[in-house]
Amino acid sequence: MAREKILVVDDEKPINKLVCSYLAKEQFSAFSAYNGRQALDILRQENPDLIILDIMLPDTDGTDLCLELRKISNAPIIFLSCKTQEIDKIIALSAGGDDYMTKPFMPGELVARVKAHLRRQNTLTAQTLQTQDSSLYEFEGLTVDLDAHELFVDGQPVSVTTKEFEILKLLIENPRKVFSAQQIFETIWKTNCMENDARTVMVYISTLRKKLEARPDSPKYIISVRGVGYKFNQSL
Repeated sequence: MAREKILVVDDEKPINKLVCSYLAKEQFSAFSAYNGRQALDILRQENPDLIILDIMLPDTDGTDLCLELRKISNAPIIFLSCKTQEIDKIIALSAGGDDYMTKPFMPGELVARVKAHLRRQNTLTAQTLQTQDSSLYEFEGLTVDLDAHELFVDGQPVSVTTKEFEILKLLIENPRKVFSAQQIFETIWKTNCMENDARTVMVYISTLRKKLEARPDSPKYIISVRGVGYKFNQSL
């Protein structure tokens, strides 16, 4: 899965490099800009997922730059500033900022705020996507389009049989329910489950896991509930 991109806009190079190094340690892809012009260029080229923005820049004011950024990006913006007055914070947030931290700051706290804003942004994006198309489901590394009968793992299309897809659909649409092999068979095959039919379901589940899971012996999507059956992992 691609790393999330963070644009750091600060003309103080030691601070810029420090922030980028902490972000890199957390597996983010960090880009440095030292003035407003560079920030706009990188924004257009890289489309970052979040922006860390200094208030005082050599060629523009951070709040003015924020207004420009907001014309082309909805990415969360965290302001960094040596200004501590409440009015400065109000102006920055009114310009389109999402958060405000004063210098000096703890890099660990900044990274924690970055993660919090990205989680919130991802949640809002997922909710919007589901509202726009309730047949499209996205999980960590897995995308399922129920209407188009399409399945993608890490962005790559995966071929599944009709029955395999119907089993996956049943589990995804009922994430809180644990289905026994008998219930799955009778729902998908639309007939009574005989003695050996539960084994058929087990084979289909095993095949699905091989196609979906990086480690089929330790599945994260279709999980087993001992002594009961199968369910879809809704916590992804």
